[in-house]
Amino acid sequence: MTVHLWLRAETKPMEERTALPPEHAKQLLAAGYKITVEHCPQRIFSIDDYAQIGCEIAAAHSWQDSAPQDAIILGLKEFNAEVTFPLSHRHIQFAHAYKEQQGWQEVLSRFTRGNGTLYDIEFLVDPQGRRVAAFGYWAGYSGCAVSVLSWIAKQNGTDLGPLSSYPDREALLAEIRIQLAQLSIKPKIIIIGAKGRCGTGALDLATALDIEVSPWDAAETSSGGPFQEILAHDIFVNCVFIQQMIPPFITREMLAAKTGRLQVICDVSCDPFGEYNPLPIYSECTDFNQPTVVLENSADVSLVAIDHLPSLLPKESSEDFCSQLMATLKTLDDIDNGVWGRAKDTFLQKSAQLN
Repeated sequence: MTVHLWLRAETKPMEERTALPPEHAKQLLAAGYKITVEHCPQRIFSIDDYAQIGCEIAAAHSWQDSAPQDAIILGLKEFNAEVTFPLSHRHIQFAHAYKEQQGWQEVLSRFTRGNGTLYDIEFLVDPQGRRVAAFGYWAGYSGCAVSVLSWIAKQNGTDLGPLSSYPDREALLAEIRIQLAQLSIKPKIIIIGAKGRCGTGALDLATALDIEVSPWDAAETSSGGPFQEILAHDIFVNCVFIQQMIPPFITREMLAAKTGRLQVICDVSCDPFGEYNPLPIYSECTDFNQPTVVLENSADVSLVAIDHLPSLLPKESSEDFCSQLMATLKTLDDIDNGVWGRAKDTFLQKSAQLN
């Protein structure tokens, strides 16, 4: 049976990434897949790029009424919370619902009410439990970049304004270098989780800008937080993916003491609603229109907590992500087994926890 993959439009503001760039769609077409691509004006790739290689083109959000039941709906970010109709298709996307995040029951109930299935991208794993595809590197890279831009703005007596995407990392680096050159100092950064994919991205950004970094990982955090050493840095970038309860890395009390030199915190992991959050100092995410907020009762410390940071570099991050995912996409004709079978099992286990 022919696999029909339906690439839906994204709804999140400034979500320019896609789970399937044209060059990867071309490979799946050659493998015999049928691919429908919805119009999406904010997508980094033109709809013409898809039409020229033989994809069928559909109106934005038309999957809701027009996608056949056997089509697999492919997207990236979660649906708008205010849209609550039951979901009857099979969906591949990030749902942010398996760690009991805010609203998780409503998210999963849409699938159970419609007899649909969620294949959460975060939980597409190999037999050893390792993720087969992730945006982690680009989240760390972009998060560190936004942190440096925020720090520069502070040196100029202002807050970082709205952000827009960059065509590639060289354009991003060029802008930061110009702004840094106007200052007589550079920040000192501490990265926690420096050896992971996310931390590697953050470290690469800092290295490209010749910024001093304290790269922390498991060895440095094994004693358990909070860590006063964070306050000895200008920027703190958290790149740790937490799956169990641990002591916090930093606390409201530490910030309230108003000591040290810390000016910017970037929570790349960005899970303020999860019970395992190691940065229990905020309760709302920021976004590209307002990338920072000043933390209450602190010495004017700014927080960056954007939950789709790789959108700062949408072309490179999309291409890299799908290159990781391609081998798994090519097994969709055996969706009940392997990576997909494990993802469905996870969905069923989590759905069983609904009240």
